[in-house]
Amino acid sequence: MSLFRIGMAQVNTTVGDFAGNRNKILEVMSRARESGVDLLTFPELATCGYPPEDLLFKPAFIRENRRCLDEIIERSSGLTLVVGFVDERDGIYNAAAVIHDKKLAGVYHKIYLPNYGVFDERRYFKQGNECPVFTIAGARIGVNVCEDMWFDIGPHAIQSLSGAELIVAISASPYHKGKTQLRILMMADRARSDAAFVIYNNLVGGQDELVFDGTSLVLDPEGQILAMGKQFEEDFILADLDIGAVKQTRRNNPGWQENSLPPEAKRWRKTRTIISKASSIHDADRPPIDKRPVNMQGWAEEVYNALVLGTRDYIHKNGFEKVVIGLSGGVDSSLVAAIAADAIGPSNVIGVTMPSRYSSAGSVSDSELLAKNIGIEFLKIPIEPVFKAYLDTLSTAFKDAEPNVTEENLQARARGNTIMALSNKFNWLVLTTGNKSEMSTGYATLYGDMAGGFAVIKDVPKTLVYELCRYRNSIAESDLIPSTVIDKPPSAELRPDQKDTDSLPPYDVLDPILVAYVEEDQDIQQLIEQGFDEETVRRVARMVDASEYKRRQAPPGIKITPKAFGRDRRLPITN
Repeated sequence: MSLFRIGMAQVNTTVGDFAGNRNKILEVMSRARESGVDLLTFPELATCGYPPEDLLFKPAFIRENRRCLDEIIERSSGLTLVVGFVDERDGIYNAAAVIHDKKLAGVYHKIYLPNYGVFDERRYFKQGNECPVFTIAGARIGVNVCEDMWFDIGPHAIQSLSGAELIVAISASPYHKGKTQLRILMMADRARSDAAFVIYNNLVGGQDELVFDGTSLVLDPEGQILAMGKQFEEDFILADLDIGAVKQTRRNNPGWQENSLPPEAKRWRKTRTIISKASSIHDADRPPIDKRPVNMQGWAEEVYNALVLGTRDYIHKNGFEKVVIGLSGGVDSSLVAAIAADAIGPSNVIGVTMPSRYSSAGSVSDSELLAKNIGIEFLKIPIEPVFKAYLDTLSTAFKDAEPNVTEENLQARARGNTIMALSNKFNWLVLTTGNKSEMSTGYATLYGDMAGGFAVIKDVPKTLVYELCRYRNSIAESDLIPSTVIDKPPSAELRPDQKDTDSLPPYDVLDPILVAYVEEDQDIQQLIEQGFDEETVRRVARMVDASEYKRRQAPPGIKITPKAFGRDRRLPITN
C-alpha cells in the first residue's frame, strides 16, 4: 500500500517582504524534497503576507507578488505545491497556485470573501467561480482558501462530490480567545461531511493588531486529528495518508452525498485537472515521520503566548530592537514588562518609574523589584520638577479655577513626554500599558499614559490581566510579578488616596458589562433585563460612547477577544 505524504509549511510571513517570504518558502521546499512529500502547502497569500490591505491598490505590489511566485515556480523542480498569492486577471483574486515541477498547473480563486470584523476582502478582490479538482500523485484533491471552508455546504462540498478525496485549505485565520477550538471543531465537521481528508494550513505570526496562531491540521475522514502544527510557532508538519480509506468511509456512509448545495453553486464551474497520475516515490525510499503529540494549550497559556508573539513581531518587523515601558508598580505595566521580556529578551527592555508627589513608596519599590525579577534595566526619573513647572507656568491662567482632573492629567502627560523623550533619543519603542477595561471607559489620559507606539494589552480586560499575571508566576514557579503588585488595590496615584473604584465600578462588575455592551452589541435594556444594575449600566455605556475619540488616537494593540477596538469595531466619533 502506497501512502500519500502531505507536507504543511506553517510560516510567519511579513506583508510586503517579498524577498523574506520567498526565502522562507524556498527553505521549506528544500526540506520537503528531503522528506519525500507528494504535496507541499503554504498559507493564504504567502507570497505577499496577510492582510495586505490597501497595498493591493498599488500595481507595483501586485507585480512584485507575481514575480515572487514566478521565482518559486522556477525553483519547484520535483515538487508539487499549493501557494497563496494575488492573481491578476480581469481584476485581482485571492488565489492558490497549484505548482508542479516548474510549471503553474492550475489556480484556484477564493469564492467566499469575508467582509466582517477585521476583514475587508470585498474591497479588494473579485469572487472566484470555479471548484477545481486536481489529481496529484494519484490522489484527487480539492483546493480551497480559508473562508471557503467556513460554510457547511461550500466549494469543498462541490469538490468532494466531484470525487476529491483530500481537501486542502490554505488559510490566514487570525486568533482570538476560543477561535482555535472553534476551528478544530469546524474542520472535523467538514472532514466528516465531505468524507475526505482535510488539510488545513494556517498562517502563524503577528501583523499589526492581528496574531495568527498556526495550529495547522490534518484530519482523517472521520474527523480525527492525525497531525497538528504548533501554536504560535513556525512549523513543518508531515503526515502519511491512506487515500484508500476515503472509499471505505464513503461506502460505509452513503448519506454523505445528500448535501443540498447552495443556490450560488449553480454558477460554480466544476473542473478536473490531472497533474501527476502516481507518486514517483516509494514508501520505502522516504524517511520515516516522527510521531508528534497533539497538544492544546490552556486558555491562559494560549492568550499569553499570543501576546508574546504579537509583541515580538510588531517590534522586530518594524525595525526596533529595544522597548521602554513606564512602570507604575501596578499589574498592567508589570504584565507588559513580563511579556516584552519574554518576547525580545530582558536585555532589550527598559523599565522606567516616574514618581510624583502622590506616588507611594510601595509603587516605586514594587517597580524596582519587578525589574530585578525579570532582569530588565531600571531607570528612576522623578517628574515632580516637571509637574511643578507646569503648575507654575499655568498658575496665572488657572488662578480663578479650582483644581480638578486637569492637574491629574498634567502628571500623566509629564510621564508621557518623559518616556517619549527616551524613545526619541535612543530609538526605543514605547509600549503602553492600558488594558481593555480602561480603553473602553476612557480611563486613560490622551498624550499621557496613552502615548506610545504599541499597546500590548489594549484588548485584555482588567480581570484577565490578573489571571495572566498569576499564569506567568505559575510557570516561573515564583513571584516573578511580586505578590504585592497583584494584591494592592489598583490606583493611578494622581491625587491623594486615589483608587480606580473612585471613577469606575469594581472590575468584576465592569468587565461583564463591557463584554455584553462592546463585544456582543447588547443594548442598555437587554443588560438591565439580565440583572445588571441600571444606574451602573447607563453610567458605563455613557463612558464607552463618550470615549470613542480617545480610542481613535490610541496606538494599535493585539487582538485577543472576538471584538477588539480598531479594525473590529468601527463607530463614529460624532454620534
